[in-house]
Amino acid sequence: MEFLSIILQEVAGNVKGFAAIGAGLAAIGAGMGIGRIGGSAVESIARQPEAIGDIRSNMIVAAALIEGVALFAVIVALLVVL
Repeated sequence: MEFLSIILQEVAGNVKGFAAIGAGLAAIGAGMGIGRIGGSAVESIARQPEAIGDIRSNMIVAAALIEGVALFAVIVALLVVL
C-alpha cells in the first residue's frame, strides 16, 4: 500500500509540470495558427483583391476562435497548477 501512495504522490507532483507544458503548447499552437491564418489571408487578398472585406472578416473570426481556445487551455492549466 505504501508503494501505491508513493506512485500517487509522484503523479500528483508531475501534473503541475504537465499543466505548464500544456499551457506552453497552447500558446505556441495559437501563435502558429494565427500566423497561418494571416499568411493565407494575405495570399488570398493578393489573388483576389476585390474580396478583401470578406477575407478580413473571416480571418478575424477564425483568429478570435483560436485565441479563445488558447485562453481556455491556459486557464485550465492554471487551475490544475493552483
